Amino acid sequence: MSDYRDEDPRIHGIRTKIRVVPNFPKPGIMFQDITTLLLDPKAFKDTIDLFVERYKGKNISVVAGIEARGFIFGPPIALAIGAKFVPMRKPKKLPGKVISQDYTLEYGRDRMEMHVGAVEAGDRALVVDDLIATERVGAEVVECACVIELPELKGREKLNGKPLYVLLEYYPEA
Repeated sequence: MSDYRDEDPRIHGIRTKIRVVPNFPKPGIMFQDITTLLLDPKAFKDTIDLFVERYKGKNISVVAGIEARGFIFGPPIALAIGAKFVPMRKPKKLPGKVISQDYTLEYGRDRMEMHVGAVEAGDRALVVDDLIATERVGAEVVECACVIELPELKGREKLNGKPLYVLLEYYPEA
């Protein structure tokens, strides 16, 4: 936990704008719906600003955004810190040669792909929303950044010790 993050008054505003949708996309899942956050320009800007404040000046050369939430948060972060943005897509969505990686979701399995050459050896990468394929090409993953963490799903453990920064944690009510 970051004391800075916990004390920042913007966090409360962001938290209140995220809607929890029970039993979506299947029974037993408490879906964290960020579309309601996007409807509030101040809360959306505060979310981006918190990430930019953390990563500006860290020599990050690439922001890799995971489909689909990473496509929302990744580009404005990349622009603000002077990095390129690399979309990581679901299978068969990118033309040309791709590198792919299978992964497990809380409700199934999937695969992510990115263009070969989009991330290069020596790049310093920020992965927005998840950690998938960027390390395989020799990039240094500086940190993984998420708006929301669901600690009960133990996703942090799947990062193999990579640093993770989250704005909000969600604990289901007992």
